[in-house]
Amino acid sequence: MATFCSLFSQILNTIPRGRFEQLARRHGSERHARGFTSWQQLVAMLFCHLAKAQSLREIEHGLRSAEGKLSHLGIDAPCRSTLAYANAHRPWQLYESVFYQLLADLDALRPRRHRLRFRNPLFSIDSTTVELVSEMFAWAKYNTTKGAIKLHLMLDHAGLLPTYAVVTDGHVGDITVGRRLLFESGSVVVFDRGYVDYEWFRALDAGGV
Repeated sequence: MATFCSLFSQILNTIPRGRFEQLARRHGSERHARGFTSWQQLVAMLFCHLAKAQSLREIEHGLRSAEGKLSHLGIDAPCRSTLAYANAHRPWQLYESVFYQLLADLDALRPRRHRLRFRNPLFSIDSTTVELVSEMFAWAKYNTTKGAIKLHLMLDHAGLLPTYAVVTDGHVGDITVGRRLLFESGSVVVFDRGYVDYEWFRALDAGGV
């Protein structure tokens, strides 16, 4: 019999289930599980990102619409109140640990050289603004009507993996974060006009960047 393996399940297979459950026990995230496990929460929130769901209701309805195909993912479709409780009470440190272990796995597999002609290490840095509802995220005040945060990212072109990421409020300039970054001598750094600062350029040049 042919086995069914969705693209979603292939993505989940990059996260070893046994190791995930070890991390869940370490962080005590099942203490208030109420029948909704950390793994089920992870699957639901990954579905949220991949399906671009804008609310808990969309996650609930989206998963219920595929309920007959969820058995191979190891979950049942949660109701939105259960998901809301888990998001509010489950320790976020669990998912931070999962991220760093997955990043380490990918780092071990990545090529050590990029495909461009020069041999120097190549990095790109940039930021993106993520709009938020100001009524729900008062701490992320951006202007009178909107909330926003900024994700600042540095990408290593040898393997195309992030080597630095930080989230700030929407008012923090790109160059403010750029000045914090450290590069080895011989590195090539690519950025846009948001990082124009001639004093910083001089410091990079002095360091062989």
